[in-house]
Amino acid sequence: MLQGNLFITAITAVGMGLALGFILQRGRFCLNSAFRDIIFMKDMELFRAYLLSVAVAVLGSNLLDDFGLLMAADPETGALQQIHLMRQGFVPLANILGGFLFGIGIVLAGGCASGMVFRVGEGQISMVGAVMGFFFGVVMTTEGLLSPVHQYLKSFTVEISGKTNPALWDLFGGGAATKWATIGVFTVTALVFVMKGKPSFGKNSKTYSWGLTGLLIGILTIASWVVSSYFGGIPRGLAITTPIREFFNVLLYKSSHSIFPEFSFLGMFRGTWGVFFILAVPFGALLSAIGLKEFKWKIPPAKEFLTVLFGSIIMGIGAVIAGGCNLGHGVTGFSTLAISSIVATMAIILGNWTMVYFKFIKPMND
Repeated sequence: MLQGNLFITAITAVGMGLALGFILQRGRFCLNSAFRDIIFMKDMELFRAYLLSVAVAVLGSNLLDDFGLLMAADPETGALQQIHLMRQGFVPLANILGGFLFGIGIVLAGGCASGMVFRVGEGQISMVGAVMGFFFGVVMTTEGLLSPVHQYLKSFTVEISGKTNPALWDLFGGGAATKWATIGVFTVTALVFVMKGKPSFGKNSKTYSWGLTGLLIGILTIASWVVSSYFGGIPRGLAITTPIREFFNVLLYKSSHSIFPEFSFLGMFRGTWGVFFILAVPFGALLSAIGLKEFKWKIPPAKEFLTVLFGSIIMGIGAVIAGGCNLGHGVTGFSTLAISSIVATMAIILGNWTMVYFKFIKPMND
């Protein structure tokens, strides 16, 4: 399937990447800002957008899973087979420490993983450096100096209800009824909080309102499960960390060296669905920025560039240890209500708030 439909595979990945980049830029959606603004500016709009995206994604993703609508094509035969949502194993030490480091890093870098990628499309040179630093941190932790630490932290797995990759409802015993009761309580609670902000689902001037942005990110997350599973060989959803690593591996080694299904591109390299996806994200943002007349090359001062670079390296280290970034855990993983993703996301928020305090709030008080 992947070999015979290479063009369609690439086009679907590019389409998803363009859509994500466009929505992120048009809605100014960055989880660093969403978490930071809660305590720094007392502004909940972006956080409400985030919760709305998660609530929509949780409901839609689990409906897809339960109705057996996720289908993947066998790479060799092309035969379709039903496949289920993937949840990461619960490794609390890694999830917490990695998430906390990632949260610290996004404040120093001035953007989360998805934020830095879409801002490349706005012409921010510092974000180009951030992407490089992020990849450096990722490789150093997966294969380099910090790999023993990574493996050690990942060794502390925890089972809940006999599962090493438990979902939130497994805390209450599991089963279909418990699952949907848990999903119902979570979704209703999140939506009540969202609706208190009186969301608009239109445009604010030329940009997207926070309500529309959150809704679109949630819908895109649901669509990404279907598209990545059918055309990429396995359900991946929206993520940044692994696709960035795959993309740079292709540039360096002509192979993504991924655990996900690979295909050969005209004999030039072996890549995954994620390689085309991540490449398209900044171009989607570029299209949006040009449409809004906001594209402009921005060269930062040296001190700012070094801070961003340092923060992005910490982000890369944290993302690998935690098992995902703000999209991988915070939206895609959260849509499955995986305990690992919920814990990692909470740790990201805590790390974000800690660095916001020391970088912004404390200096102002002093």
